[in-house]
Amino acid sequence: MKKFSLSAFIFLLLCPGLYSQNSSAYNELTKQALNSYENKRFRNSAELYTKAFKANNWKAYRVDRYNAACAWTLAGNKDSAFYQLFKVADAFKYDNYDRISRDTVLTSLMKDPRWSQLLNIVRQNIGTEESLLNKGLLKLMDSVYKDDQTYRFRQISINREFGPDSPEGKNIKKIIHEKDSLNEFIVSDVLDRYGWLGKEVIGINGNTTLALVLQHSSLKTQIKHLPIMREAFKNKKTDGYDLAIVEDKVLLRQGKKQKYGSYLIGSGKKYTIAPIEDPANIDQTRAELGLVPFDEYLRNYGLRWEQKRYEDNLKELEHLTIIY
Repeated sequence: MKKFSLSAFIFLLLCPGLYSQNSSAYNELTKQALNSYENKRFRNSAELYTKAFKANNWKAYRVDRYNAACAWTLAGNKDSAFYQLFKVADAFKYDNYDRISRDTVLTSLMKDPRWSQLLNIVRQNIGTEESLLNKGLLKLMDSVYKDDQTYRFRQISINREFGPDSPEGKNIKKIIHEKDSLNEFIVSDVLDRYGWLGKEVIGINGNTTLALVLQHSSLKTQIKHLPIMREAFKNKKTDGYDLAIVEDKVLLRQGKKQKYGSYLIGSGKKYTIAPIEDPANIDQTRAELGLVPFDEYLRNYGLRWEQKRYEDNLKELEHLTIIY
């Protein structure tokens, strides 16, 4: 085979949470829903979110419930919008009062009697551990989270419409790089000052933000703070899934093999698994962090775990220059 060099990219969804628990239909439908929302087809977006939730036995990420509420609001269906918002407030103990109370997308709901009921629940969610909450850090983490995620979702839409090498694609990539650099500085400073703050201090969303930004940080910053993240996992302050992603990315960027199989490598529409340290015992390794079996994880990407096929694919990877 002729040797050539190819810059491949990491294929990993952006939303927080345990992706492996969701069906591939859920992931595809929520992508379509987001695309419809961005193109201002709000009713179509809302209906696609409903289909996604149904396809996943009515289980959903908090962010998708919230997005569905926004779509229903803009489609003029207040009842469905409130249904999703109360799900977010009750099931996920949503506590970002500053965000929801200022969300201009939801303006049309604010004169409805149910709005004050909703905000009361959000206030109560904050108040359950009021003495431990650092509201300044809560607000800071919320701002960082928005910068981390908003432009990445926008990049998906831009790349789909114009292509990643278009002026628009290059511009959004530049913006993301700038935002990541700033967020890396902020989160690194927080970790240096306070260590890994759990959800009891900065809320669920804030805790997720620390993990997300660390995923997108430089190798130097990742190596520096990985021991703090490991300790946080031992103390049940962070999720095993988030730890696995950072652990695996550090290993791959160091030219080593990943432990937990978090990353796929993509070229065009073909994806394969990045090199794994101990493929024969991958399920036992993943179980150490409380992760689902590898085959179940891969189904979200339309793949199955077959060790022989994986080993055959490794031969192709030997001819590639991979950038992680």
